[in-house]
Amino acid sequence: MDEAIQVKGLSVSYHGVQAVKNISFSVKKGSLVGLIGPNGAGKSTLLKALLNLIPIDAGKIMINGGTVKENRKAIAYVPQRSLIDWTFPITVLDTVLLGTYPSIGLFKRPKKTEKEWAFQCLKRVGLESYSTRQIGELSGGQQQRVFLARALAQKADLLFLDEPFVGIDMSSEEAIMEILKDLIHSGKTIVVVHHDLNKVIEYFDQVVLINKELIGFGESERVLRSEILLKAYTKQVPFLNQLEVKL
Repeated sequence: MDEAIQVKGLSVSYHGVQAVKNISFSVKKGSLVGLIGPNGAGKSTLLKALLNLIPIDAGKIMINGGTVKENRKAIAYVPQRSLIDWTFPITVLDTVLLGTYPSIGLFKRPKKTEKEWAFQCLKRVGLESYSTRQIGELSGGQQQRVFLARALAQKADLLFLDEPFVGIDMSSEEAIMEILKDLIHSGKTIVVVHHDLNKVIEYFDQVVLINKELIGFGESERVLRSEILLKAYTKQVPFLNQLEVKL
């Protein structure tokens, strides 16, 4: 099967208010996909629904041809930084080491092999010299790279990142994007919730554009056309006039 993700008729509500309505799309294996839309469009809700982290009203989600539950070990998730307790007393290396637990089991202690692998993942994001630091001592960009290293430690086929570039420095953003593109070349499938339209074509092969409903899906250059963006960003016309979109 070529599709890593299949979504059909997905609808999600929060406290009786519909956040996502009747969304359908499919993502081929080895794709780097941007999930975009205005504030309050339901991007994070859609991502969490794909991961079975929140209940859905209707629809079907398939990962690698099976259910999310059946493919849980194949999925790595990097949440928004604002949802993480950075005061928790854990070192950088131990944070990355958590990524090995899905394969060794929650109640088993990681051995030398897992610790060496976690260190290699930390090295891949350029933070091996910070391994003994408490996670809260790092900058925002460094923290995000640590959580990417934790995702790498899972050896997952699919990575889902929720707003990974919010509040981080440009060098960290560029480093993360370089790693993500390398992962795509190795056959991984990656979905990223993103907000900066100016970087979408540069960063992503495909785009899922939503505003409660699906507005556009496909190659970035095809979706980021003025007439399609206006359907999603109806209250941000001046901003769109300043955006250079490839037609």
